[in-house]
Amino acid sequence: MRWFSFLLPLLMLAACGESRLPSPAESRELVVLTREGPTTYEIDDSGAPAGFEHDLVHLFADEIGVNVRFVVVKHDADIAKRLKKGKAHMGAAWLSPPTDPALQAGPSYYASANIIAQNENTLPVETPDDLDDKPVQVVAGSRQAMALQELRKQFPRIQISEHKRISELQLLERIAEQSGESALVDRAVLDIASNYYPQLQYALSVGSETPIVWLFPANADPVLVDQAKAFIESRRDDGTLARLVDRYFGHVERLSAADSLRFVERIRTTLPQYRTMFQAAQVNTGIDWRLLAALAYQESQWNPLATSPTGVRGMMMLTEDTADHLRVSNRLDPKQSIRAGSQYFSDLRDMLPESVREPDRTWLAIAAYNLGMGHMNGARRIAEGLKKDPDSWYEMKTVLPLLARPEYYERLKSGRARGGEAVITAENVRMYYDILSRYEPPYRPFAESPAAARANAQAERNSSPPK
Repeated sequence: MRWFSFLLPLLMLAACGESRLPSPAESRELVVLTREGPTTYEIDDSGAPAGFEHDLVHLFADEIGVNVRFVVVKHDADIAKRLKKGKAHMGAAWLSPPTDPALQAGPSYYASANIIAQNENTLPVETPDDLDDKPVQVVAGSRQAMALQELRKQFPRIQISEHKRISELQLLERIAEQSGESALVDRAVLDIASNYYPQLQYALSVGSETPIVWLFPANADPVLVDQAKAFIESRRDDGTLARLVDRYFGHVERLSAADSLRFVERIRTTLPQYRTMFQAAQVNTGIDWRLLAALAYQESQWNPLATSPTGVRGMMMLTEDTADHLRVSNRLDPKQSIRAGSQYFSDLRDMLPESVREPDRTWLAIAAYNLGMGHMNGARRIAEGLKKDPDSWYEMKTVLPLLARPEYYERLKSGRARGGEAVITAENVRMYYDILSRYEPPYRPFAESPAAARANAQAERNSSPPK
């Protein structure tokens, strides 16, 4: 009978359909619910997961010495439902503090708001009264859906259209294409999407600013919750959180709507003439052709005849010395310019110390493309003197502008430089690259079948303007 008395509680739990997820300390695994989105978790072109929430959770898991298993769900409501059933340890998906007593908020690490987004050709919404009798689209099960339901208690004629199978970014694409008048979305998502779809406009803020938190079941292991709070606090204090925010969101407000609109239009009209040249440069350097194209656009707006007052010329705005070094006979020949400029950028990236990791290596190399490596090395020495990290783009962004101040550049062999301009260049390239990655697929020349290669070649010929 002893064995039966031991087995009885297990049978009762099974009969009730209950199961207990072992704590991370027991299983050495942190199970995290998330959803796909530009602020949370996405699969990049190489097939690897990335995103602000993804990276932050990994840092937390590393600190407490466990592995992470992400479970991707569709909506915020799915996260709440699964957490209450004990199917995960926490939720990390750009979430706000819960109103459900079965859930608890972890530490806050950002703040955002709900914003009505509209197409620029739509009659603007300026007050909640303007929403009466108007349809507003929203992602089902989201914080924004709940906010609209609350608002409709005051303005009962608001027409709410909830979408179950699309993301906020896809919803904003619909608004940009005028498949609807307005949508309520997260402000951070709109900040990102407005660069991809410059037809979008910010309208009304619905509700107050809300903290962004990790979510835990109310009966979560208190040790895990305390570890999360201590982790966020320490990462805020040591600057890690600020650097991660900068990595994913620091550049998204750099371009104006007019800049984004012009760039998206030139992707369609101008880029096809030079796409194969950038792809050939990728084969030679191993650098994503879209990053090289973004750099070229920042330099010349893809104008092969561009010339500056300082004498740099061509698509990649090469100096005469750089062109001679890389055996360019005609800087105005786009094929030669793209080949040489891409190689020069690759060389600059290789010159940086091994201690500089990606993506900081790339952004520092872009700034060096604008400044020259001599000035970059001078700025790195200034950073060391100021107790800043010369390997961090986040820190170097504040140091590079000092190259224009006499109290700094007079001590450097390289002399004065427009370091602020180099920061703007790198930040713009970051945004152009993000936009290109949204509109243009990666180039995988060795993965193509012969039939696909022929189809791509024909598509390239069809997309090129007549000569």
